[in-house]
Amino acid sequence: MTDVLISGAGVAGSALVWWLRRHGFRPTIVERAPAPRDGGYKVDVRGAALTVLDRMGLAAPVRARDTGMRLARFLDRSGRQLATMDAALFGGRSADDVEIMRGDLTRILRTAADVEHRFGDSVTALHADADGVDVTFARGDHRRFDLVIGADGPHSAVRRLAFGPASAHLRPLGHHIAICTVPAALGEERVELLHPEPGRTVGVYRTAGAPDARALFLFRSPADVLGRPHPAVLSGAFAGAGWRVPELLAAAADAPDLYLDAMSRVRMESWSTGRIGLVGDAAYAASPASGQGTSLGLVGAYVLAAALAEAGGRPAAGFAAYERRMRPFVAANQALAERNLKGMVLGSAGQIRFQTTMLRVLPHLPGRERMISRVAEPIRRAATAIALPDAA
Repeated sequence: MTDVLISGAGVAGSALVWWLRRHGFRPTIVERAPAPRDGGYKVDVRGAALTVLDRMGLAAPVRARDTGMRLARFLDRSGRQLATMDAALFGGRSADDVEIMRGDLTRILRTAADVEHRFGDSVTALHADADGVDVTFARGDHRRFDLVIGADGPHSAVRRLAFGPASAHLRPLGHHIAICTVPAALGEERVELLHPEPGRTVGVYRTAGAPDARALFLFRSPADVLGRPHPAVLSGAFAGAGWRVPELLAAAADAPDLYLDAMSRVRMESWSTGRIGLVGDAAYAASPASGQGTSLGLVGAYVLAAALAEAGGRPAAGFAAYERRMRPFVAANQALAERNLKGMVLGSAGQIRFQTTMLRVLPHLPGRERMISRVAEPIRRAATAIALPDAA
């Protein structure tokens, strides 16, 4: 039986465990977090990724955890409403798409995977030969595996160890993102509250019955900035902002789960070397601006497991088949990021006025259904831009 180590217990890693077990592999998963990460923001699952969940028998439990968001409300500095928008349209979702909290999705996948997890540990060294990979862990022990797969995000340790520094593969998009939990009172149930200012946007929402709310901060940054800055950068980026931003910043400063990072894509000439491969954000992060990172992770895990199973004991052939099938899908979804960012962070007060005016008048315009369809069409096309191999 083929022993496979997967680094990263997120969406891609957990889905890959499930499919590898289905194909007869023996996977182990290592995660540097000391316990399962059940927080995070809401994520979308679309197109081919929904087919993957259906083939896993998980479509129903995932749909049962849909966020149920109703509206997006745009507010000015004083909290006055500028415009409203249907939540599904705001997220670019079609009728079958699902929006779920990332923590809920990973919990469902982790439970279904039912495999050994090494929490609070990570890979610190890899030594590969023709027959396998010797792995050194942060805890100090060593194990040998037939294959090692990095599913450990855009700052992947496996990618760094096997392919070189992050700067060789991360392509910044000139923006930073921050996400954290904030008190429930700062949000509105099933409504996304958004406050746009030139070069920066703040959002906060609370899903139905949730004990807390989630805040999102987006802001422009130098185009060559990579990595996670000091949290003080966040308060500096939003100095002088209106609405309830000072309260949200104060809550973010105390949040135990603050995530702050440069928005970047991962671009690589190859996603494998010998018996070491990459999947999900570690291989082809599209950035949160794409709205497709979760779907890329689910589809990539499915395709990789199927390709390795088809190749038998020839991992190079399996990795090559995986890349051939996934490359066009990845390219289509990565291309969404810059397009989406243009509407998420506007450059001037005039652009903000134009956007919110259009949102106010859209429901009253003739042909509005066609206009709405055109907005969602690029996302739908990208989400279905792959022919999935048959499930074994």
